[in-house]
Order: sequence, then structure tokens, then C-alpha cells
Amino acid sequence: MKKIIINENMRGFLFKNGKYIKTLGAGRYMLFGSDSVELSELGQPISCKKCSLETLLADKEVADKVAVVEVGDEELALHYVNGRFSSVLTEGKHAFWAVTDRHEFKTVDISEPTVDGSVPEYIFQKIPNTLYTRIEVAEFQKALLYFGNKLVRVLDAGTYYFWNTSTAVGVHYVDTRLTQLKITGQEMLTADKVSLRINFVCNYRVADIVKMITEVDDFEEQIHVAAQLALRDYVGQYKLDEILEKKAEMSEFVFERLKAKETELFVEFRDAGVKDIILPGEIREIMNTVLVAEKRAQANVITRREEVASTRSLLNTAKLMDENKTLYKLKELEYVERICENVGNISLNGNGNMLSQLTAILNGETVGAMKG
Repeated sequence: MKKIIINENMRGFLFKNGKYIKTLGAGRYMLFGSDSVELSELGQPISCKKCSLETLLADKEVADKVAVVEVGDEELALHYVNGRFSSVLTEGKHAFWAVTDRHEFKTVDISEPTVDGSVPEYIFQKIPNTLYTRIEVAEFQKALLYFGNKLVRVLDAGTYYFWNTSTAVGVHYVDTRLTQLKITGQEMLTADKVSLRINFVCNYRVADIVKMITEVDDFEEQIHVAAQLALRDYVGQYKLDEILEKKAEMSEFVFERLKAKETELFVEFRDAGVKDIILPGEIREIMNTVLVAEKRAQANVITRREEVASTRSLLNTAKLMDENKTLYKLKELEYVERICENVGNISLNGNGNMLSQLTAILNGETVGAMKG
């Protein structure tokens, strides 16, 4: 004989010789011989190791005190206790004690990945993530949604949830921002057989997401090839000097060729241009030598032009002074003024008139000594 105490928050299943007899409420009990009790907590799902749930529910006393839900193979049940979400139940039969709590169940069909709009989003923060797939689409993106490799629809920016079922859920993200494609180091031959390397850039935006993904294989590579072929066509028509002079024209030519591909590639080209033209080392040295020679020749021309202009100015001045004595005298005074600017003092000797001596100096005569 042994004694057992069942608390208020517990129930006990009494077994005799391994056979279910009845359910025991809170209290103290004496067990004899082969009697045994398995305890069940009120707040937990009802389960028993010694018998099935069906055996327990066959007892009317148990059946009247429990809430039961049966979940199918492609279903889930959202379990609410006293109006608050508690758990999610998968396929099978589930029973909960309804002695102190009120239990409610909401069955959800998961035969398809799409989540019913009646399922609140916060539920997904409380259930195992093995039951669903979460997809997040950024503000600058669109997402192509696939069910079993079949395109279903385009998703705008936001957060989406899908049930994990036998149908695989896939997604393909597309950046809808203005995108820059760089084409670097393309080696091409000019009409005069000079090898160039050209760096080119173009900016584009996706125009039709669905058709671009479903009808164009690797659209970025398609754009790359289209720009490359246009560059080769242009460079092959002109000599090196012409290409260097027509850089803007080359950019416009390639841009127009790309614009003609818009409907085929389902993109919109905004602009395009040549970034760099890189010459081979030998050609670059030759170009530098030619440039230095040209600049030296230009400098020599400018120097000669200035010398001729200076000589012509002196000749014109000489003619004017020869024809006009007053102008000649003014020029003399100008030079005397310049000399005086560099003379510290003048000593005058003798008893002659100072004014007459200064006049003599201006006339070029020697009077006394000038000390600088």
C-alpha cells in the first residue's frame, strides 16, 4: 500500500494491472497492489504513456472536461487559451483540460503555400520557423515569386510569409534602381591596325521585370555583348587620330545602338559613354613625342611673333622722334628722369648760375661731377 497526493493543478489517471480505470481529481489517495497513477498537468496537452488518448476520451467524465481538436494532414490549428495565442498544432488529435481555462482552435489550410489573410502576422513570431518561409523585399527591389518553379506573381516591397508544404517556394530578386554596367579593358583594332583598350559605362533601369527574367538569359551579359559589339563596329571604321578626336561621337553611336535593343532586352538605357581610351606603350610614347614637338614649335612661333612686334614698335617710335623734335626732347627727358631715380645726389662746382648748369646737364654737357 502507498499514498499519493494530487495537487489542484493536476489530474491523475488510475490504472490497475495496466488497465485504465478512471481519472482522479485533486486529493490524497491510497494505492493497493498493482494500482498505479499517471499524473497530467492541467495547463499541458493531455497525454498518457500507458494508454491512448482515445481510451481516455472514451471515459465520459474525461470527455466532459476537455477541449479536443483534430488536425488533418494539410492543416494547422492555432490554439488560443483564454483569448490569447498559445501554440500551433500539427496533424493529429489534441486534447486539453478545460477545467480552469477556455480553449479555442482555428484551423488553417496549408495545402497551398499562400497564407490566408485571416492569419495575423504576429503569429509567425511565435511559431517554429520550420513551418513557414519568410520573404523580405527591400524598397528598391521587386521579387518574382515561384511555386514549384512556376511564376505566380511579382512581390512589391514588404515582408511576406508562406507555409512550408510539399510545393517549393522560390523567389528571384530584381534591383529596380538605376544600375551602372562597366565594360572594362576591351581590346579593339582601329582602321590603321592600332590596338586600343576602351573602358565604357552605361546606366540602365529594368522596364519589364517579368519578361526580362523569363525571356532573356543573363540580361547583364546581353547588355555587355551589345555594347561591346557596337564599340568594335565604331572603332574598326576609323583611324587612331580620328577616334581620339571623336570620343563624344563614339559614345553617342554606342548609346543609340543600345537604345535600339531596349524592347528586346526589356530595359531602359538612360545614358552611356566612353570613360577611358588606353593606348599601347609604344604608341603612347610616340604621341607624347609628337605633342612635345608641337608645343615647342608653337612656342617658337609665339617668340618670333613677339620679337617682330617689338622691333616694329621700336621702328615706329624712331620714325616719330625723327619727324618731331619736341617728341625727341620729351623722350630724352624721360630717360633723364629714369636716370635720376637711380642717382643719390648731384654736386655742382664753380661759381656759375645753378640753373644754367642744370640746363647744361640736360643738353648733355659736363658740369662738375655726378656721384651715384
